[in-house]
Amino acid sequence: MTEPTDDEPATPEPATPEPATPESATDADGQEAPETADVEGPRRRARREREERRAAQARATAIEEARREAKRRTLTASPAETTTLGRGTVRGLKLLLWSTGVAVVVVGIGLLLYFTPIMSARDIVVVGLGAVTQDEVVAAAGVPPGRPLLQVDTDAVAEKVAEIRRVASVRVQREYPSTLRITVVERVPVVVRDYPDGVHLFDKDGVDFAAGPPPPGIPYLDVENPGPDDPATKAALEVVTSLRPEVAAQVGRVSAPSVAAITLTLIDGRTVVWGTTDRTEEKALKLGALLTQPGKTYDVSSPDLPTVK
Repeated sequence: MTEPTDDEPATPEPATPEPATPESATDADGQEAPETADVEGPRRRARREREERRAAQARATAIEEARREAKRRTLTASPAETTTLGRGTVRGLKLLLWSTGVAVVVVGIGLLLYFTPIMSARDIVVVGLGAVTQDEVVAAAGVPPGRPLLQVDTDAVAEKVAEIRRVASVRVQREYPSTLRITVVERVPVVVRDYPDGVHLFDKDGVDFAAGPPPPGIPYLDVENPGPDDPATKAALEVVTSLRPEVAAQVGRVSAPSVAAITLTLIDGRTVVWGTTDRTEEKALKLGALLTQPGKTYDVSSPDLPTVK
């Protein structure tokens, strides 16, 4: 081929078409040859590489934008909220530590007072004594000297002291640092009764609590089976305790053969027919006025028609 001159344009050579690559070939023996890889041309390769670079660049850009957005949100978070959360947490921890410390101190003090003689029962004060002596009460209480007050069972001590017959009720209190106070209420005789071994004293509940000389101004009780569970005893005591003081002082004996036949015998020999315990308060009121009249027998069994004979 001759080179073109300046006057004559160059004639381009015809492009030689690329031979088609068969998908498969058969060898001389008629066997099918293995499949060969596609042959990628320069243009296709260049286009593919450009697309891969663009995809990588887009992925890198997206990652960078996400990182910047996360950083921006962190930096623009409300400082007030962060501070409040931190203060609340610190306050909660302080409160927890303080509560734990107080609990430990309280438990420690309690154990110290319970197991050591720092606050022991060095003094036993008994209040309300009359016929009962302090030695009787202290002996019945049975509290060893030096026992810590917190180890003293006040209910058990009260039950022990209440076993004394003359004691009606007991109250036991701890008085820190070292005193145990026992308040006693003694039984008061309301009626007395003769027994072979002497005169026995009964309180308002019908309890036979002592034997001894009868106190002045206390009437004798005349019932078959005196006691706190005897109906006749209860009826007689109800009548005696309902009387006015000036009338009660005149009664020498109360007789109750039954709950419906109560009779009072005055010191001067006069008799009061009481009957049942119905309308007792009204009968007591009428009797006070009736005794101002002369007579031997005063009948208030029917308070609507009291009579004097």
